[in-house]
Amino acid sequence: MNDMTPLGEAQKLHFYQKGTFTVGNRLVSEAERSVQASAGRSNALTCGHRACQGCGEALGARYAVDAAMRATNGKLIAVNATGCLEVFTTPYPETSWQLPWLHSLFGNAAAVATGVAAAMRIKGRHDVRTIALGGDGGTTDIGFGCLSGMFERNDDVLYICYDNEAYMNTGVQRSSATPPAARTATTPALGAEPGNVFGQGKSVPKIAVAHGIPYVATATVADLHDLETKVIKAMGIHGARYIHIHVPCPLGWGSVSHDTIRLARLAVESGLFPVFEAEHGVVTASRKIRHKVPVTEYLQPQKRFAHLFKSEEGAARIARLQALADQNVVEYRLLSGEGEA
Repeated sequence: MNDMTPLGEAQKLHFYQKGTFTVGNRLVSEAERSVQASAGRSNALTCGHRACQGCGEALGARYAVDAAMRATNGKLIAVNATGCLEVFTTPYPETSWQLPWLHSLFGNAAAVATGVAAAMRIKGRHDVRTIALGGDGGTTDIGFGCLSGMFERNDDVLYICYDNEAYMNTGVQRSSATPPAARTATTPALGAEPGNVFGQGKSVPKIAVAHGIPYVATATVADLHDLETKVIKAMGIHGARYIHIHVPCPLGWGSVSHDTIRLARLAVESGLFPVFEAEHGVVTASRKIRHKVPVTEYLQPQKRFAHLFKSEEGAARIARLQALADQNVVEYRLLSGEGEA
């Protein structure tokens, strides 16, 4: 950086995320600022909610919904499936939402959002857009049929899944997004193969891509600027869109609350959570791994994987998880110079 660079010029900064106007005492250009760094942010999810300390879902929802609000000039309706996000933001008779917000059943957020979008179209309110919000349980399991129908019909809805990898609100039960070997209330660390079994579950981002819908992306709370950019891009597109956000859960993962962003970053840097974009059934970009780390760096801070570090059998299961991460690196070209986001 040249010290003589005028403050008004855009400066290339090598940081994962910029949440304020300045980085290292340097003014960040407006194009580089996050939505949340703007004084004009909508605060669609405001203070007073009851999320746990360090909740990745609360952070992800705040950034995602505010980005959607900016993209639509505040003309946005949200439909929220039952789950953590709905429960901690709307304890009767209170709410932390500052936009038109509907609570759907656990499994039909995509269908209800489709109905809202259709109603706005019939009323001639093409300026009012619709998003649906759900956790991995309400998305990958209970709401999967309605979601697939929304994709197949190409309904004009952006569906955002906040993936904390289990049913956290009801006691940390396994979902189809729970990773292999993870301990949950329904996959205890007992028996010959403790924790969640290998070979089950599903990748909804891949399934969304297979539907050939206009836009699919994965994102992480470790890179909030990227998350905002993808939401804004998605709101500029009509038709069915899907964004899958990785949101660590200290309570369910058995991690300390201040490690939320660190764990989210390690999931990406190990290759276990690939960050990519796809359009009309084709993967178009992927976020490169800057410093590849072994999966053990991601697994060790979480009590749900503690049993893997106590035996040779556990070490073998870690090796299988490493193989899955390595497979993602190849499949999404996470280390190559091709398809860079």
